[in-house]
Amino acid sequence: MSAQTAPPLTAVELALLDRIDTDRIVAATQRLVRARGENPPGQEAETVATLAAVCRERDLDVRTETAEAGRDNLFARTTGDAGGPALLLLGHTDVVPVGEGWTRDPFGGEVDGGRVFGRGTTDMKGGLAAAVEAMAAVQEHARATGRTLTGGVELAATVDEEQGGVGIRAWVAQQPAKAYVGCVTAEPTDLQTVIAARGDAYLDIRVHGTAAHSGRPDDGANAIYGAARIVTALRDWHTELAAAPHPLAGPATWSVGVVEGGTGTSIVPAECRVLADRRLLPGEDAEQVLREVVARVDALGLERDGLRVEIDLPMWMPGFETAPDNAFVTAVESSLGAAGGPGLGLGGWTAACDGGFVARDLGVPVVVLGPGSVNEQAHRPDESVGVDELTVAARTYALAAWRLLAPDSTAGAAPDAPDGSALEFRSPGAGSEA
Repeated sequence: MSAQTAPPLTAVELALLDRIDTDRIVAATQRLVRARGENPPGQEAETVATLAAVCRERDLDVRTETAEAGRDNLFARTTGDAGGPALLLLGHTDVVPVGEGWTRDPFGGEVDGGRVFGRGTTDMKGGLAAAVEAMAAVQEHARATGRTLTGGVELAATVDEEQGGVGIRAWVAQQPAKAYVGCVTAEPTDLQTVIAARGDAYLDIRVHGTAAHSGRPDDGANAIYGAARIVTALRDWHTELAAAPHPLAGPATWSVGVVEGGTGTSIVPAECRVLADRRLLPGEDAEQVLREVVARVDALGLERDGLRVEIDLPMWMPGFETAPDNAFVTAVESSLGAAGGPGLGLGGWTAACDGGFVARDLGVPVVVLGPGSVNEQAHRPDESVGVDELTVAARTYALAAWRLLAPDSTAGAAPDAPDGSALEFRSPGAGSEA
């Protein structure tokens, strides 16, 4: 369904959208950016405290749960609902390190030319600010109109998304399955509804050889030479994978990010380490990828050169794919169109996010939809997000929540839907299924 075919807004929905305040979203984004939160080394605590304060100021219920020592996930929720399955808005509180090349204060939150600048504005503190504004608007509107929503709107803001996924793993491990009508991950998608995203796996490959004097290199076993053969094999494998892309998320990929080894020019290196990134297609299992890596490295015959290889999988996160005709997808996409979205239609995402865990472990339909561009702004110097994008995102989240959870809205979710897909759509006042 294209955003261009969105159903018309009702008077109640228009009044809901009027509650979205752009100035409040910008101010919240600035406060979150100024709270830093770089990871590594895992400094989300200031961001979590600031986000909690913003949520409490908007009268949302807030709680935190420890994911690991000194690092807390944050959960906020609207109040006054009937206790049915909620709409989940998912985000993370960490940002990548600032890096070099900035021409503005990376933690200043400067507004210039209709954009907010700073580390994390796009990935993804702007999305968090938009989510909080949407939740507050829905809660205020329900109270003002005397409606009891079938379920609440919940924000889960996890730690460590940019590294090992400590936050999301800790949460889904103790979260009951199918507790939500659906999940909107507020990562930057250029305001496109993404229904398929790749996962990610990190491979740590260590080659062990034998040191020797470089004057007689054949007395040793050169670990760097072995690592070079592995890197070449991964590059060739990357080319193979390009021939079988996912229709929305693109192909699986290999990228070697770090090669380190040796202790001096005159010493045959006894150790070399290769760190590689393997992007996973939706449904692809990282453990199977690991087994295939081991098999391909074994086939190189490095042991004949006196080399030994260890391969580990220190981190992986699953991809996901939600059917384009899933009723939750339809509700979100139609809300995006009605809220002023760009009309890009349903799409895929080459990045990975915590939404894959929600889809796999909780059995919940997931989309990724948020302000900013993962390709043009995230993880770059002078990162920024458009103020207009923040507003459209907040309007979309609020409208989708209302249509999914308000009993007499254009689209309502059955509270006991087993997998979040049994949604019913009604024209205003019609009382019949569309």
